[in-house]
Amino acid sequence: MELQDIATPSDPRRQRRLDAGRLRRALTCSLVAILLLLGIHAMVGNNSAVAPFTVQPHSASGLVGILTAPLLHGSWDHVLSNAIAILILGTLAGSVYPRASLRALPLLWLGSGIGAWLLGHVGEHHLGASGVTHGLMYLTLTLGILRRERSAVAAAMIVFLLYGGMVMAVLPLQEGVSWQSHLGGAIAGVCSAFLFRHADPALPRRVYSYELDEEEEET
Repeated sequence: MELQDIATPSDPRRQRRLDAGRLRRALTCSLVAILLLLGIHAMVGNNSAVAPFTVQPHSASGLVGILTAPLLHGSWDHVLSNAIAILILGTLAGSVYPRASLRALPLLWLGSGIGAWLLGHVGEHHLGASGVTHGLMYLTLTLGILRRERSAVAAAMIVFLLYGGMVMAVLPLQEGVSWQSHLGGAIAGVCSAFLFRHADPALPRRVYSYELDEEEEET
């Protein structure tokens, strides 16, 4: 029997427009975030003036960095690396889970900073958006496991293929890398996935002839 579509969503053209709209909005938001990070780094760079705005573990003054540290980076390589991750992970998560991603973002932001503040060592300065990007990766991966829809599983497989190394980056394996913020972002991503797993409706999918044949045989 030839496999072919015999049933589609009620209005496939409208669905394609909605899908394209979600993708454009997610891409636009990711690009705006990247431009913001690049602009801030171009203006302030990495000098002693930014130290008060980094996360300083176990310090009351270092709590400010929970809000500001993801905007700061130590080098152009640092900011560009996070920019690429934001472009890919932000666009993917935002297009498949627009509502969940929007609601999760504050938790990922705060979680990465709190993780660095609680688990870091006195005298350290943590900065960068990598905790947020780890949160996006864990959010998308966990939602794929929880929802088990085709689009959800596909998104989870893509992020694991491209950024599977983030799974191990939450451990203290590399000197000079803020695994604490990675871990905080990852925990926030997993928690957000459980909290907001029903925020986005399931996308309609095509039904194939062999599926209907199997249903008829069962009945």
